[in-house]
Amino acid sequence: MNGNAVQTDLLRLFERHDVELELDEDWLVTDGDFPAVRTRWHEGEEGAPGRLDVDVVISEERHIEESFAGYGRGDAGARDALKAFERDVLYVLLAACWYVTDDRRIQLQSWDLGMRSWDVFVGPLTFSRDDVAAPEGLLSGLHDALRNESLSGELHWVRLFRREADDGSVVAEALLDNQPWPGGDRLLSQLKWPSTGMGYSARCFIALDIRDY
Repeated sequence: MNGNAVQTDLLRLFERHDVELELDEDWLVTDGDFPAVRTRWHEGEEGAPGRLDVDVVISEERHIEESFAGYGRGDAGARDALKAFERDVLYVLLAACWYVTDDRRIQLQSWDLGMRSWDVFVGPLTFSRDDVAAPEGLLSGLHDALRNESLSGELHWVRLFRREADDGSVVAEALLDNQPWPGGDRLLSQLKWPSTGMGYSARCFIALDIRDY
């Protein structure tokens, strides 16, 4: 799938959610300005999934980076990855960056962190298997972990990822504003994750913005 085709599919995806974007070279822009978004599809090696990179620019100096695996060759792989983007991250981005909120798709919360109140947009904790349940205390633990951070008065985002292999070995990563986040790593290690004897992965995307009174 070429880059133009991926961008066209992305443009239509946003249109289905009542967000009108304009094509400007490689980017889809909002009224000629930010937020702007683009995708890049990387075909996988034979037998391996491809990767869709999604870049959302919210200001001159700040942008959100996310990547999604796509299974299948060519168009099929790219569209599979785009479905993962829609399921895992899109609805949080729509609420946090374009102010289009669907509370059927995300959780909306209000948190006090430091001296500020925040609107919190919580995407689903998605698993690679349907028979795995979320650990207790994820959101309360995330709230506590963020209390220890000095957050500037602008949009912030968190990505949590955990993969457990069939042999029980674990790879986990927490990012805050695209950067490694030790507090999030501690949270992932402290939660009681299900142990099934079969491998699975879990992913969650969250955004926080200053509450507008």
